[in-house]
Amino acid sequence: MKKFRILVVDDEERIVNFLRSKLKASGFEVLTARNGREGMEQAQAQEPDLIVLDLIMPGMDGLEMLKELRSYSAVPVVILTAKDADTDRIKGLQLGADDYLPKPFNPDELVARIEAIRRRLEPDERRKIPEVFSLGRLTIDFKKHRVLVGGEVKYLTRIEWLLLGQLASNAGRLMLYSDLLIRVWGPEYRDDLQILRTCISRLRSKLESNPDEPELIRTVPRTGYMMDQPPE
Repeated sequence: MKKFRILVVDDEERIVNFLRSKLKASGFEVLTARNGREGMEQAQAQEPDLIVLDLIMPGMDGLEMLKELRSYSAVPVVILTAKDADTDRIKGLQLGADDYLPKPFNPDELVARIEAIRRRLEPDERRKIPEVFSLGRLTIDFKKHRVLVGGEVKYLTRIEWLLLGQLASNAGRLMLYSDLLIRVWGPEYRDDLQILRTCISRLRSKLESNPDEPELIRTVPRTGYMMDQPPE
């Protein structure tokens, strides 16, 4: 069986060496890069299954790499941020990061979060979803893994696809914040409203005609989100 391949991008040699040993001991294949440009080269050549990305690096930093990466790839990304760098963390999530950990971090927690992402990537054979979901100008082709708005293909990250899939497959039902967080990110994220709101904002910017007045993904204040059922 092919090992789950992780690319670690960090300019601190001590952290790179430690994470290489820790992740290999946890059963992963590990690639490393010391800056954003080297990370981009590795990502394109080696096609990792997940990237652990430090944000503060010389030359091309983590945010620049993430922005360039998201122009063509939906590979899951876990960003590492300084403890008090809220602005960088929010910016990273807005650019399409799937998760974040503040430094210093518990390596066992990093492994647990990587495992949670890997589980989310595995198909859930139990969940019944329609092959095609259409609502207004939005069409979701679950079989072809494609989203169109007004006939134009829209690129989604994997986490955006999972979140949209939950909303569409439960159309007509109110999805509580905690339910979406548990189903998409895992039970350890049930109270992390910021990561959910940031991802909803990214989805709206791609799918809605006017993201400030959303018609597809509606907010139920202090409760959750929902999509309407398509007309019969």
